[in-house]
Amino acid sequence: MKCVLQFVAIAVLAVVCASAAQTQDNSLVGTWKLDVTKSKFDPGPAPKSLTRSVEAAGDGVKYTFTGVAADGTALSYSFTVHFDGKDNPVSGTMPAGADSISAKRVDANHFVATLKKGGKEVGTANVSVSADGKTTTVESTGVTAAGAKSHDVQVYDKQ
Repeated sequence: MKCVLQFVAIAVLAVVCASAAQTQDNSLVGTWKLDVTKSKFDPGPAPKSLTRSVEAAGDGVKYTFTGVAADGTALSYSFTVHFDGKDNPVSGTMPAGADSISAKRVDANHFVATLKKGGKEVGTANVSVSADGKTTTVESTGVTAAGAKSHDVQVYDKQ
């Protein structure tokens, strides 16, 4: 009985340690603040502030965004991606108006996301985490809710 309990304890410890290691190895995880001065929004305007929290979620990550839009209204939306290319729902109102997002990992520090509204592609984003893990750059192209072409470069600093 004592051997069985020791085995169970070791197995549980191994799972906990593996989960912690996976989270530490995931360069996306953490709290990130938009550096508006280093970012570019075309056609604009830029939000007044934007913070994104990224947490491990099984084989993917959950993003939660909060901030203030250029007109002073609150921004709040979230989604989970699994890097398998499958569409995942967006909760809240994303600035691009997307209602789903899919992602494919390029490597440990890069992935490409596709944004859709009503099943139709409305944008793409190339996400890169710097080698030191302190900066994330999101270069996105697409169409605004008003139908204009957009090209944004968002720079986030890890908090």
